Amino acid sequence: MALRFYNSLSQQLEPFTPQDGKTVRMYTCGPTVYHYAHIGNLRTFTFQDILRRWLRASGFALNNVMNITDVEDKIIRAAMAQGKTLREYTAEYEEAFLEDMATLRLERPEQVVRATEHIDEMVDLIQKLGEKGFTYESDGSTYYRISKFPEYGKLSHNDFGGMIAGARVDVDEYDKDDARDFVLWKQKKEGEPSWDTPIGDGRPGWHIECSAMAMKYLGATLDIHAGGIDLQFPHHENEIAQSEAVTGKQFAKFWLHAEHLIVEGQKMSKSLGNFYTLRDLLKLGYAPETVRFLLESVPYRNKLNFTMDGVKAAATAIERLRNFELRLKTERFGPDSDAASEARTAGAVLRFRETMDDDLNTAGALGVVFEFLRDTNSAMDSGKFLAGNVASAQGLLSLFDSVFDVMRPTTVAGGISDEAVEALIAERVAAKKARDFGRADEVRAELDAQGIVLEDTKDGPRWKRK
Repeated sequence: MALRFYNSLSQQLEPFTPQDGKTVRMYTCGPTVYHYAHIGNLRTFTFQDILRRWLRASGFALNNVMNITDVEDKIIRAAMAQGKTLREYTAEYEEAFLEDMATLRLERPEQVVRATEHIDEMVDLIQKLGEKGFTYESDGSTYYRISKFPEYGKLSHNDFGGMIAGARVDVDEYDKDDARDFVLWKQKKEGEPSWDTPIGDGRPGWHIECSAMAMKYLGATLDIHAGGIDLQFPHHENEIAQSEAVTGKQFAKFWLHAEHLIVEGQKMSKSLGNFYTLRDLLKLGYAPETVRFLLESVPYRNKLNFTMDGVKAAATAIERLRNFELRLKTERFGPDSDAASEARTAGAVLRFRETMDDDLNTAGALGVVFEFLRDTNSAMDSGKFLAGNVASAQGLLSLFDSVFDVMRPTTVAGGISDEAVEALIAERVAAKKARDFGRADEVRAELDAQGIVLEDTKDGPRWKRK
């Protein structure tokens, strides 16, 4: 099966290949850094990470640009309330977001770009729109004239034929059932940050930022534009209108949108007490890879119901994976290779790839892997899995984890190293041989205190991190 994605633009599954056949030019909507990212935001960023990893596993190179929105209505209000400059206010949350990305093992895109560092590009784009007759001024601000772009609504598939001509909106986010001429450049207001430019002293509207940055780094036509479903309208719709009005070319070949995350069946909100950041979950004792597993376990176009039972189930699933990997590494299997086991592994690899090629069906891919674990564990128990089958089974786990990235336990800063664990285990073995069982027990207790689970087997001691 060829790699295919559901394209929000066509509302169909379509085979995907980049325009040059080699490198995927992809723009992924990044954070608006006015607060810590919540798990709904992180669900979208995890989807984007899975997308990156699977594109690479499919043989493509990547040129992925992600924006940092660091000038926008909410940011300005918060910064002014605290008496801070934009940079002073946003720096804390930008750093926190990048830390959260690293903690969740989300790959950093090839280029991470700030809106405030691309004001000149935005002004240039607005000027070009003006030259083509797509803008007008009112009360010192510059607006995009939607009526000049007949295809407006083609991404959100809304009919805006009955919109009120000349109705304008100044705010960055507005009613999703209403289409209005949107602001490109806002006239300076007292106390707000501003830039003195050829189109006036003011600041950009939110929507122009992404068009300017995407086209600067990736050209007129992107291979993929990805983000959360909440951005489809008006933000992404407006990006299309701005970009295509200037270039006359299709702005993005594929539009991929991740669905919402809900918590315990309800919309996440602070008033309901079900609002979580990654930091909140870590304080509750959950490992980052456990949170990652849950966020990636449901295909991106399905709503994800985040529950504490789901987090616990994710931890159990990871434990199964690690126990299987440990068995492969430490158990002594019979000589030679079993043909049925090799065929089982090859079939699982094929089905895993086919399932991921089907619009990143992560749930289906996990089903393939855990079915393989169940059947292979049974074959091990019955002596039908042999030493010659280990390498291919490890290859499947490696393919799986190159995308899902949950097998490696998170090492706490200052935690004991693998080498130190092995040295203590060797000391314990020597102590037992010398019948110094007191010292052997002390070593086991020391390892336990360091978060190391030690198991004595017929093939010798095995260990893993909690």
